Amino acid sequence: MQLDYKKLNFKCGIEIHQQLDTKKLFCNCPSLIRDDKPDIIIKRRLRASAGESGEVDAAALHEVKKEKQFIYQAYSDTTCLVELDEEPPHDVNKQALEISLQIALMLNAKIVDKICFMRKTVVDGSNTSGFQRTALIATDGFIETSKGKVKIETICLEEEAAKIVKRTKKEDTYNLSRLGIPLIEIATSPDIKDPEHCMETAKKLGMILRSTNKVKRGLGTIRQDVNLSIKGKSRVEIKGFQDLRNMPKIIENEARRHLELLEKGQELKKEVRKANKDLTTSFMRPMPGSARMYPETDIKTIRPDISKIKIPELITDKSEKLEKDFNLNKDLADLITKSGKIDFFISLANKYKNIKPLFIADILMNSGKEIKRRYNKEIDASRHIEEILEHLNKGKISKEAVFEILVEKANGKKIDYKKYLLMSDEEIKKILKEIIAKNKGAPFNALMGQAMAKLRGKADGKKIVELLKKLV
Repeated sequence: MQLDYKKLNFKCGIEIHQQLDTKKLFCNCPSLIRDDKPDIIIKRRLRASAGESGEVDAAALHEVKKEKQFIYQAYSDTTCLVELDEEPPHDVNKQALEISLQIALMLNAKIVDKICFMRKTVVDGSNTSGFQRTALIATDGFIETSKGKVKIETICLEEEAAKIVKRTKKEDTYNLSRLGIPLIEIATSPDIKDPEHCMETAKKLGMILRSTNKVKRGLGTIRQDVNLSIKGKSRVEIKGFQDLRNMPKIIENEARRHLELLEKGQELKKEVRKANKDLTTSFMRPMPGSARMYPETDIKTIRPDISKIKIPELITDKSEKLEKDFNLNKDLADLITKSGKIDFFISLANKYKNIKPLFIADILMNSGKEIKRRYNKEIDASRHIEEILEHLNKGKISKEAVFEILVEKANGKKIDYKKYLLMSDEEIKKILKEIIAKNKGAPFNALMGQAMAKLRGKADGKKIVELLKKLV
């Protein structure tokens, strides 16, 4: 049965957490996440501190009751005493702060007058200090979507948590290489209309973040949490979305779970739940509240200056411009834009004027995948493309030869370009006449097939067709 989300009084908002591609937020350590053997091991137990209200947060108490010991792995060359909580935080990373302000402006948000870092109680072991440092950067932003405006309530800058390595009943092991990476948190108002709209909103926010070209890419560098409720009942937060394509179904299943509980007269609990692989959710912990926040006294208050902040062009706008300026199809333009190779492609298209930009784009973006599919060999076409296009642009080799040369490079062979030199018209005619003589009465397409097989990489396809037509 199709759910009527309007009738259900469906309320939904999303939180995006995105790692920034800078050094760490409160020290000069690199944002390098490691898996190799650590050379420092420390053990800790954490306790929950009372927040500004004087109360201890319910989610923090839930973790404290587990009475766990925490083991932390660190490295002498890429982590420091700040991550170990043996030294106060240094000044806030200026680049991370600038990127945060840039994103806030891209989201049409109002920058706060003063940036004050707070401590957010976290005693599950993911922070050695027992809290996460976070600061409000901006409020009251918005994005436009196909189903109306989605308001952005808050934009925060905070430090990433440590990476879990192993959990047991008595001990949790964390790796500190991830702890302290700058993280921007974007929280929307509950303006999302339905599960599909939630996915659209998440994609739009992700696109805006990537448009800065200053955020980390790859698995685990961005996380989405969804907050939802139906019929004005308790709000639930869902964490751990691995694939945005699964988001609508997980949200739909959670809404159905709420509906079934209400129909049975059971209470809906305000809690944090995990998105499971089978597209259901499971309980993680009670919902945290305001009791977990208290001021950070080790970091100076910052008065933000946005006078020199430049707003970058959106990825979608860049893609449309590529389509128009270089006569590319939408899929190729999108691929180039998302890959971050726009400037490289434009430089190639402007340098090699005798080659169609569409051909250059196709080789740059698709040849590596095609070689992997056909021959199970890895190659980064961008490393070799200029050398090959140089020969093609001068008319020394054919377009068909480009792929063959890349295949040879993928196999680790040294390229002899003499082997790929284009034949003269007379040389092509001689071979075509031999093919015609051996296949008397054969249809044009059959002759063409043999000609292409014989001359592949040695003559331009259009030239072969042109000369064969004259000879048949």
